Amino acid sequence: MVTLSVNGQSHAIDAEPDTPLLYVLRDDLKLHGAKYGCGLGQCGSCTVLVDGEAVLSCVTPILLLEGRQITTVEGLGTIEAPGPMQQAFIEEQAAQCGYCIPGMMMRAQALLQKDPSASDDAIRAHMEPNLCRCGTHMRIMAAIKRAGALMQTASTSTERAG
Repeated sequence: MVTLSVNGQSHAIDAEPDTPLLYVLRDDLKLHGAKYGCGLGQCGSCTVLVDGEAVLSCVTPILLLEGRQITTVEGLGTIEAPGPMQQAFIEEQAAQCGYCIPGMMMRAQALLQKDPSASDDAIRAHMEPNLCRCGTHMRIMAAIKRAGALMQTASTSTERAG
């Protein structure tokens, strides 16, 4: 039995310790945002955050995750109240088929949490592990830049209110 903290909730998972996190997210917790792409950690479709860092969940065994904070795309917001990253991807119409988008959002989230005003070069370098076959790269870049601006605005508003 392994206890995982996913999107702020604790879950007791009855699975083998070497079970990839992606399988637990999709099969046990019914969180289908992270996608099974290659199963080899080469495409980024399965990217989630672990303690704020982008992690490929298809190759990360759950035994490494007890006591750590896991965030999936579902943890960024809801349909009714999308988070800044989700809102930016919607506004920029960054998805074509949408298969890679949750992983793209999570990798971008990891970067923007540290540097919401990341340069284009920094964004490109950080996003390199995630693949998109549809070719919406320019919209994805625009969405990430927009998300950074939204995060900065939200941060400034919070600081003024506090």
